[in-house]
Amino acid sequence: MSEVFIERGIALVGAILVGVTAIVQLKNDWAARGIDAGLTKVLLGLMALGCVLALLAAANVLGVRT
Repeated sequence: MSEVFIERGIALVGAILVGVTAIVQLKNDWAARGIDAGLTKVLLGLMALGCVLALLAAANVLGVRT
């Protein structure tokens, strides 16, 4: 098995794990009010978006094709 496939597999599992955690925390924090809660929502949303991009890159949809 190539090192590239091992790296992509680890990235895929990490992106799924972190993405699910970010979405669950965003769902739990959705009703909170205030500046701190608003900033937390933005950061969790950006983290979930980054996980989607990492997931696409690990699945070889984005980036260099090898």
